[in-house]
Amino acid sequence: MSVEPRLYVEAPLEADAVLDLDRDQAHYLVNVMRRKAGDGVRLFNGRDGEWRAEVASADRKRASLQIVQQRRSQSAAPDMALYFAPVKKARTDFIVEKATELGVASITPVITQRTQSDRVRTDRMQALTREASEQTERLDLPVIHEPVSLTQMIKAWDAARTLMFADESGDSQTEPWGGEHGRARPIAEALAGRERDGKWAMLVGPEGGFSVEERTLLHAQTFVLPVSLGPRILRADTAAAAALSVWQSMLGDW
Repeated sequence: MSVEPRLYVEAPLEADAVLDLDRDQAHYLVNVMRRKAGDGVRLFNGRDGEWRAEVASADRKRASLQIVQQRRSQSAAPDMALYFAPVKKARTDFIVEKATELGVASITPVITQRTQSDRVRTDRMQALTREASEQTERLDLPVIHEPVSLTQMIKAWDAARTLMFADESGDSQTEPWGGEHGRARPIAEALAGRERDGKWAMLVGPEGGFSVEERTLLHAQTFVLPVSLGPRILRADTAAAAALSVWQSMLGDW
């Protein structure tokens, strides 16, 4: 079965409109996907649902599309926001890509005391979300926010949004990862019985976890829900994908 290529565009989508693609999209459609006049393409812009279009004209550098009809109406993704401490480039890319695939509504880098990567390219993050949305049948793209410090994030927080955070530490100041006392409940147990509707967010810390001061700050907030992701200490990128998957399964749109 052949699947028509799918592209994100920013222009409004309506029947009979003609859309000129930018150079990169024209190159992808014509030179990579080998589409020619009359071939079908699927389009979405995050507002107007998904539409079928046909290639009206194409050469190596340019392509225009004739929009034909709407295939799917716009629908909202679950209201889940991801906040994460940036890690190494490849692992940050993984987090952004998988978070998009898992349906998050927005992604925000958070600078913590132990964050090792302080250079964040939001333009690259936007490109990754675009590609992942095109490939996974999403009708929208996550909103990418500029980096914010953890303290700034907490000060500006909307208390109506529940913030889960992957709390893998105990309370001890001498034992590895804080020992066993004071550990958070397993994520499935913490989410059990919660209402499906509501505003949520997930916070994943840096390599090495949150500092004692940061963990204390988070625990002091009434909107924070500490959760454990199991008996093993997960890498930050694995933790993000694991936590979002459990939440989607229990309270999201799976």
